[in-house]
Amino acid sequence: QVQLVESGGGLVQAGGSLRLSCAASGSIFSINAMGWYRQAPGKQRELVAAITSNGRTKYADSVKGRFTISRDNAKNTVALQMNSLKPEDTAVYYCNADLESYYRAGHDYWGQGTQVTVSS
Repeated sequence: QVQLVESGGGLVQAGGSLRLSCAASGSIFSINAMGWYRQAPGKQRELVAAITSNGRTKYADSVKGRFTISRDNAKNTVALQMNSLKPEDTAVYYCNADLESYYRAGHDYWGQGTQVTVSS
């Protein structure tokens, strides 16, 4: 009933930019927050950035000043603008949404993941 679809991943050189997008669709009643997590091989999945329904944001220290998260509440989408990319940013990026559907209360939903590779 609810799914998140990411797009925008790819291969870029260090210093380049990418913009990730995520669209939530289905029987959505409301979205409390949306965000992006990433997981590199052999490492734990970590929060990159998140944004609440009222626009409050949170960023990992490693991406502050380089990444910007935004959302369009009317379209149930969230984007992550990634500038000045570093090889350390290489990971699979997952869209996350804490939302309420018409069938269950607040619950986390995840996208399938999109690969971001930054070459040195």
